[in-house]
Amino acid sequence: MSLDKYRHIVVEGPIGVGKTSLARKLAAHTGATTLFEKPEANPFLERFYLDPARYALSTQLSFLFQRITEMKQLTQAGMFEVNTVSDYLFAKDELFARLNLHDDEFMLYQNVFRHLAPQVPAPDLVIYLQAAPETLIERVHRRANPYERPISDSYLTRLSQAYSDFFYHYDAAPVFVVNSENLNFVDKADDFAMLMERIKQMRGAREYFNVGA
Repeated sequence: MSLDKYRHIVVEGPIGVGKTSLARKLAAHTGATTLFEKPEANPFLERFYLDPARYALSTQLSFLFQRITEMKQLTQAGMFEVNTVSDYLFAKDELFARLNLHDDEFMLYQNVFRHLAPQVPAPDLVIYLQAAPETLIERVHRRANPYERPISDSYLTRLSQAYSDFFYHYDAAPVFVVNSENLNFVDKADDFAMLMERIKQMRGAREYFNVGA
């Protein structure tokens, strides 16, 4: 099942939805290079979860500059001329800013973001993973990453809604929306094969994949 027409695939979704696991599986299956978020490299992230009001802007700008640096390096090196799978969409950076920043901070952030964003090409396909907030909360608690321990259940709920709102309006690239509640792409070969087949058959700018319990 070739995905060669998609030179740059992004797997996206809120914390705990499984985007990095699926991105890694896709890359291994297709032989693509990978580009993963590095939350552990953000020196403000853990402090943000403990004190959001104080560290939101520092955290957001740190992520923004980290991502634009990576994207520019890859573009200059011609990396997007070969298949690349990443677990973040540059454009979604604004989603977190809108969710976490005060109005004056958000205006400052927008000025910086809008200056940098034109330097980043849109991907060829976005796979947007969805799951109920309760599922995200359970998964985050279960994996127990040290920097995620302070994340509140209410924040994950608000983040899930923010993702839904963002992708409802996003149209810069084709979007394949996947309800991942009853799917396990990493451990169940049939689930992954079904996903690959549905992506291969995708023809429109937005399609949906949902499997009942």
